[in-house]
Amino acid sequence: MSRPQPDPEAFRTDEEIALERAKGEVSDVLLNIEHALDRAKRAHKNVTKAGVDSNAELALGEAAAGLERLRKRLLQDTYFAGDNLRLI
Repeated sequence: MSRPQPDPEAFRTDEEIALERAKGEVSDVLLNIEHALDRAKRAHKNVTKAGVDSNAELALGEAAAGLERLRKRLLQDTYFAGDNLRLI
């Protein structure tokens, strides 16, 4: 019985493997940002509800907004950016 021939499309270049690893790293960071953002929003809601610490309320609101901006920037810069490496 003969062995099946590997699909030439199944092989990836070193660059493709490196890009996949980089996207995996970005994905891990985005996951952590998402968790931090969810926690900051919950904390802001709880502190606002208690109404006793306006400084914490402001700080948590700014933290949530900053995390939102960071998440958006990371998504845009990595997943929706053009292929700048090809220009070099």
